[in-house]
Amino acid sequence: MRTTKTKRQQRLLPGLAAAIAMQAAAYAASAPDVPDQIKAPAGERLVFRAHASGGQIYVCQQGTDGESQWTWKHDDGSEVTGKASAKVDSPDRGSIPWLLVIATGHSGAGVFAQVTSIQRINTKGGQAPAAASCDSSKLGTGATIPYTADYYFYAPAK
Repeated sequence: MRTTKTKRQQRLLPGLAAAIAMQAAAYAASAPDVPDQIKAPAGERLVFRAHASGGQIYVCQQGTDGESQWTWKHDDGSEVTGKASAKVDSPDRGSIPWLLVIATGHSGAGVFAQVTSIQRINTKGGQAPAAASCDSSKLGTGATIPYTADYYFYAPAK
């Protein structure tokens, strides 16, 4: 995920799992009410939800094109990676956007083995520092911005 404002930019580092501690929440029987752009695809059912608390990590550097992936690993050893496919602004100003993430890979045989999409919603905080704070004197420096969010994991309905 990138925020490009100038040639010097703040870039979200890959490996979100290393930056946040996910804590499992009780299983929810129904999907959350979200904007249409980030609704889970038809034919999917909610299989897991988690609340995350941690930090978004940003680094001041000159821009290059590259792709980041999100990685989530469950206690049962299953893992899912994905790429954001849609986003909407958080209703909480100053918070990172809400996302729909499409799974791009899996490992293990647990709860995440069949996950096809993930929503990140109810975000608080995590917004990148102002672009103006990234100048040539700060290249290579980082900032960790605290945030919380809820993640909803979906798999094909049986």
